[in-house]
Amino acid sequence: MSFNLNNNRNIQRKSKWLLFAVPFILSFSGCKKLFEVPGEKEYISNKISYGTKFFEPILGRTTLMGSFNADNSTQPLTFSIVNARYGDGRPITDFYKTKEVWVWTGAYDGKEKTLEEINSKRKKELRPLLEVRASGQLILWSSATDDLIPARKTDSTNLLQDRRYFDVKVSNIGGEVIIKDLEFRLWRERPYEPSNDFNPYTGKIAITPADFLDPINKLNYIRPSRISNIIGKSTRKELVSNDVVVSIRPFSGGNGHSLRFRFLDKNAVVINPAKFNETKWDQLVHGFNRQTTDEYVQYDVAYPIPLINIPTSYASGGRANVNFSYSRLGFGGIRQVGSIGLDFSIYREGDWEIVFQFRNDNPKFEDE
Repeated sequence: MSFNLNNNRNIQRKSKWLLFAVPFILSFSGCKKLFEVPGEKEYISNKISYGTKFFEPILGRTTLMGSFNADNSTQPLTFSIVNARYGDGRPITDFYKTKEVWVWTGAYDGKEKTLEEINSKRKKELRPLLEVRASGQLILWSSATDDLIPARKTDSTNLLQDRRYFDVKVSNIGGEVIIKDLEFRLWRERPYEPSNDFNPYTGKIAITPADFLDPINKLNYIRPSRISNIIGKSTRKELVSNDVVVSIRPFSGGNGHSLRFRFLDKNAVVINPAKFNETKWDQLVHGFNRQTTDEYVQYDVAYPIPLINIPTSYASGGRANVNFSYSRLGFGGIRQVGSIGLDFSIYREGDWEIVFQFRNDNPKFEDE
C-alpha cells in the first residue's frame, strides 16, 4: 500500500514540472523564431593593404610582388587592376597588353630526363603583362619586355609625368575596397645575371665606375664566382678572379634553346674544353644532347635558367651553378685540382654562350 502511495506522489511531481516547463519551452521556441540569429555576413575591411606600395621590378623576368593583408576580410576575394595612369593623369594601357608566356601545369624538380619532359609540365598561355593573383600578389610576367613597356628614363630623374601608378580593386559579396596609388618604377631588361657589364639605364656596355677615363680597363666585367688552385703558366702564381673575365652573350647558328660554354686564353685563342678533364659535363647544367668539340661544349636547355627558384642538382639561391675543373701533377708528384665556376641566370629564351677568358696569364694544365 505504501508503494502505491509513493508512486502517486512521484507522478504528481512530474505532472507539476511538465505543466511549468511546457509553456516555457513553447515560449522559447517562439522567441527563437521571433529573434532568429542571422547567418554570418560577408565582410570586407577598409584596412586591407599591401606591405609596400612601391615596386621596382626588372622587365623580362617573371616577378612576384606584394605582401597582401586581408585584415580578416571574408574569403574568397577578387582582385583587379584599375586606373593605371602616369603621374600627370595620362592613362596607361600597356599593362593590359597580352602576350604568350610559359605557365607551369606540373611540378618541376630538376630530375627531368629530356627537354620534352620539362615542357610537358608547362604550357604557353596568353596573359596580360601585369596581373593580380588570387592571393593578392602582383605578378609581372617575363613577357613584359622593353619593346612593350618603356623602362625608367636614362637620366633617372623620375619626373612625375614618367611615374607609373595604379590602383587595385578588392571585392567580395560584402562590398569592395580600392587600394590606391601603388607605384611601379621599372628597370629595363637585363637578360642575364651577373650583369656587371650591363648599363641598366641604357642597355649598353657598362663603364668601370672606378675610373671612367682609363683607356685600357674602361669596361666593367663579369668575374667568376669562384676560382681556386689555377696556376699561371708564366707567372707560376695562383690566379684570382680579376685574372678572368666572363661574357654572357647570344650566338648565332643555334636551335633557339641552346647553351654553350667556351674558354679563351689571354690572346683570345680558344682553349679546348677537354683540358678541364675533371669536369662532370653530364651533371653541369640541366641540359640535354650534349655536343663536345675542340672549341666548346653545348647543350639543349629550357629557358629561363634556372627554370624556377628551387634548389636542384644544378641550381641554388636562384642561380644556376657551374664548375669546371682539371687536375695536374704539381711539385713532388702531388696531384692538384684547379677549378673555376660561375653562378648565373639567363632570362631570355634563345641561343646563349658563356665565355671565360683568362686575361693576364694562361692556366698551366701540364704536369710539373
